[in-house]
Amino acid sequence: MPGLVPGIHVLLAARQDVDGRVKPGHDDGEAFGLKAFANSVAAREAFVGAGCGGRIIRYGGENRHQGLKTLTPELHQKLTAWRRHLHAHPELSLQEKATAAFVQEKLTEFGIPFEAGIGGHGIVATLRRGSAQGRVGLRADMDALPITEDTGLPYASRHSGVMHACGHDGHTASLLGAAALLVDDTDWSGTVDFIFQPAEEGYGGSRAMVAAGLFERFPMDRVFGFHNWPGLEAGTIAVHDGVVMASGGRVTITIDGHAGHAGMPHLTRDPVMAAGHLIVALQSVVSRSVDPLDTAVLSLSTIEGGTAANQIAGRVVIRGTLRFHRDGVKDVILSGIERTCAGIATSFGVKVTPEIVMGVGVVINTPAEAGLARTAAEKVRAKVRRDLAPSMAGEDFAFYLQQRPGAFVWIGNGQLRDGAELHGPRYDFNDAILPVASSWMAEVAKTALASN
Repeated sequence: MPGLVPGIHVLLAARQDVDGRVKPGHDDGEAFGLKAFANSVAAREAFVGAGCGGRIIRYGGENRHQGLKTLTPELHQKLTAWRRHLHAHPELSLQEKATAAFVQEKLTEFGIPFEAGIGGHGIVATLRRGSAQGRVGLRADMDALPITEDTGLPYASRHSGVMHACGHDGHTASLLGAAALLVDDTDWSGTVDFIFQPAEEGYGGSRAMVAAGLFERFPMDRVFGFHNWPGLEAGTIAVHDGVVMASGGRVTITIDGHAGHAGMPHLTRDPVMAAGHLIVALQSVVSRSVDPLDTAVLSLSTIEGGTAANQIAGRVVIRGTLRFHRDGVKDVILSGIERTCAGIATSFGVKVTPEIVMGVGVVINTPAEAGLARTAAEKVRAKVRRDLAPSMAGEDFAFYLQQRPGAFVWIGNGQLRDGAELHGPRYDFNDAILPVASSWMAEVAKTALASN
């Protein structure tokens, strides 16, 4: 998820090492009631020929109160081990080769056919049952971030300078869990596509998969996804009516002046001085140009210029980001940036060149699909929230929603603690929410198919 989001993870899941061995004396679900959830499952395992050189592993159990297929304790343990394996072996955007191979290995175990290499390292697995014509997509992202991990966990990243600081390891494990549930569940009819997406962190993974013919090759009617959400009670599912997350763009402003001796500034055109005034002036774009009832952010985050204390630099580069919840706000911000840059250029006799590269669109849930997402959350007995404000973080799930109706929800990762947050070096996905995440994804697919 591009952009920083306030939040934190509290490790509530079973204390296991990276290979999934459980350490005694800890219940991985007790923290928010998943112990009862798991105990309601009649666990079973059956093995049949997979027809692909492997075996199909059955993990579904039936909730006796509602007739729902839910995770067995065995599957929860396996998903935790898989998630921690992925956490220990993160890969950056566009480099998810080993992660994709791991996903393909598990899909083969389940006996679910798939196509790989879609829009990079993307994978789409397809499961069909019955004669219904409805088709639903479920999506998880797979890439990690260029951040050095500082958790001290036994399954911490083994790749220097790379970590799963946004929970995509948990998203991938959750979607594998949903696949395991649906392959073992006979109480649905239709087609489900499991989308394992690369390059979500600002590298256009969803756009690349769509460009590779995602919706033509797998003509799904709707698409659903989720993001873990630190700071929200673990296992709670937040469903927004309308806007969920922001659109945004990357801002680069280059100021070219005339370098010279710092003791003779009258012979120079100082880009550092111009940069200081520009940074201050640009803060008025949102506060004085954007309607106060709209939501927008323009943050200038880095500044580079100069190499010597006794020289006035010839060039300064400022970088930042802009975010908004309504497309009409974009033009107001872009116009304000251009106008302000032109004014600073004239005032200080320098050349100011703004460059704005727009990224993901606004994530907007469609009404019917938001309703299906809530219904599925209620069916898996999750607490549902409808009162949370949208986030200014971005998510490239927006590109799917530009093509198909759907919904993107947040699943609470746990309380704020220890200063760790999404995109922070001490962040970790909460394995205790895997049963809720996997069950919700499986159930939203079934609910959507039944609604057809």
